[in-house]
Amino acid sequence: MSNRFVLNETSYHGKGAIANIVLEAKARGFKKAFVCSDPDLIKFNVTSKVTTLLDEAHLAYEIYSKIKANPTIENVQEGVEAFKKSGADYIIAIGGGSSMDTAKAIGIIITNPEFSDVRSLEGVAPTKNKCVPIIAVPTTAGTAAEVTINYVITDVEKNRKFVCVDTHDIPVVAVVDPDMMSSMPKGLTAATGMDALTHAIEGYITKGAWELSDMFHLEAIRLISKSLRGACANTDEGREGMALGQYIAGMGFSNVGLGIVHSMAHPLGALYDTPHGVANAIILPTVMEYNAPCTGEKYREIARAMGVKGVDDMSQEEYRKAAIDAVKQLSIDVGIPTSLKGIVKEEDIDFLADSAMADACRPGNPKDPTKEDIVKLYRSLL
Repeated sequence: MSNRFVLNETSYHGKGAIANIVLEAKARGFKKAFVCSDPDLIKFNVTSKVTTLLDEAHLAYEIYSKIKANPTIENVQEGVEAFKKSGADYIIAIGGGSSMDTAKAIGIIITNPEFSDVRSLEGVAPTKNKCVPIIAVPTTAGTAAEVTINYVITDVEKNRKFVCVDTHDIPVVAVVDPDMMSSMPKGLTAATGMDALTHAIEGYITKGAWELSDMFHLEAIRLISKSLRGACANTDEGREGMALGQYIAGMGFSNVGLGIVHSMAHPLGALYDTPHGVANAIILPTVMEYNAPCTGEKYREIARAMGVKGVDDMSQEEYRKAAIDAVKQLSIDVGIPTSLKGIVKEEDIDFLADSAMADACRPGNPKDPTKEDIVKLYRSLL
């Protein structure tokens, strides 16, 4: 059996990395950028950190800002029409997962117009052409969308999110500059950081995990556990650690899959607009308890990476509990709620469970869940 790995052609890391956007655009012969960024990032002068560089280099661009959290089919279709009118030949995606996912979907449909309904991109779609070249500039330290082959779109009509997996959508260049993340408020830093930790832990225990992905995920768990509290306090060291940690997690999970934390979190975003990172952080410890019997010795290594001492002297039951407790404590320390009370309505649980079972992340879970299992997990968090 062979294992595939797909990563960016090029990536830049560290303070000041955005200066390389101009160099890359010129080296690749790009003529005009379609800048995908959300209204808040434009309002608070985050997007302008990049567009100022384009202005100084006399590089043409057009801004597309009709982007919302949990982007919809309609957002994507509007973006496709805007791209066609713009005359652009590449995309610069500036933002968190929403900007990146919108950009990926637009880029794929431009070069594969037979998927213009958007819905047909769900799962592993048989696209034939690489998407419009994307330079991805994350402003949150969590989604790692700049290095993944995944994007998530919301179907408002059916009240569900769907995951699209396509090697043709990966950005050609990722520019991971901690300075682009420094304006994130504490709550968003915490939520996206716990999303990154969920990526690393789910990717480490997923059915598709292997030695190369394990290397990335364990280092990501270590960096995130060490850096997230500092990032929430806006320290330079914390921001830099999270910028790198979330990217490394993306290098892994994008290639091996996730699990039911994500498949249970996606419906909450679709139905209630719950921030994805918050949903993940609440669900993660409970699902870790559910998955524990199917994880071998992996929780020992999770506990070790999270800084727990003496794991080699612990029994299996003890180190599994230690790993789960470490995740719970980090979540509490950065101010994430501990239950779904006030988010999930009892009468919606059956629909949520159906959506979670249909989600593309569910098959990767180390333990195969039934719908009844998912219902019990949701209820246990109320």
